[in-house]
Amino acid sequence: MKLAGLKSIENAHDESVWAATWIPATETRPALLMTGSLDETVKLWKPDELTLERTNTGHCLGVVSVAAHPSGSIAASASLDSFVRVFDVDSNTSIATLEAPPSEVWQMKFDPKGTTLAVAGGGSASVQLWDTEKWKLIATLSIPRQEGPKPTDKNSSKKFVLSVAWSPDGKRVACGSMDGTISVFDVARAKFLHHLEGHFMPVRSLVYSPADPRVLFSASDDAHVHMYDAEGKSMIAALSGHASWVLSVDASPDGAAIATGSSDKTVRLWDLSMRAAVQTMSNHVDQVWGVTFRPPGGPSPRAGRLASVSDDKSLSLYDYS
Repeated sequence: MKLAGLKSIENAHDESVWAATWIPATETRPALLMTGSLDETVKLWKPDELTLERTNTGHCLGVVSVAAHPSGSIAASASLDSFVRVFDVDSNTSIATLEAPPSEVWQMKFDPKGTTLAVAGGGSASVQLWDTEKWKLIATLSIPRQEGPKPTDKNSSKKFVLSVAWSPDGKRVACGSMDGTISVFDVARAKFLHHLEGHFMPVRSLVYSPADPRVLFSASDDAHVHMYDAEGKSMIAALSGHASWVLSVDASPDGAAIATGSSDKTVRLWDLSMRAAVQTMSNHVDQVWGVTFRPPGGPSPRAGRLASVSDDKSLSLYDYS
């Protein structure tokens, strides 16, 4: 797999762009790229030209996460204002507004079937699960406090949950915390299973392999990307190459590669058969907060796409084949 830069939009937003995801294609339109920014807006972009389709407003503080329903018809944005806004993609009408206490809304993801929205709970040290039919809170998955010699040790004081990921079969939710630990839950039983360890700084992004429901990738401020057997509780590989914090990770639709974005201002493509970075892209001039592969499907026959967003306010699109 190789990346080729297609297009960059220099001032895609008025401030730092912290979040990006693809809204899947529907029968009537191709996939759209959705970005969220500290300028309090969410923008929807056409997939190949990167022309602006729509700007969503309504948050009163910066947008920290965006998520797309697998149907492609619904999307959500989470903000530092402690609200999650859910809206209809094509009509832009509001569907629901979910409220949380301050600092308890961070990264969020819809489950593969689209029945549940998982929200990383920040200072509540938990993941909230919201039903997507009635938009009611149906479960809170709390990280158990590990017993330590002192109440001030890392195990008890820094379970601030930043990131969340669903396994491709929808049976597991994993979340990453400020202290570097990753917690895995059984969704059906709303039960904590185990921690995955190895990082010693915040885990800001997680993604399961679409090809193997056991394999989980994590991006951390310790400059490493880890590959775990999330069921066997073991680390498969530690991938190094970035010069600074790794802020985002996503897996290619075929599961053969991952992409990462870092505060070293680069996007890296990793070949998982080699377990090494095979390409470094330097389109951005500031921290890269989001990388996202376009999902397969839809009317567009073009090759694969990867997008990245940055503190430099820009949006970049890459082709891969």
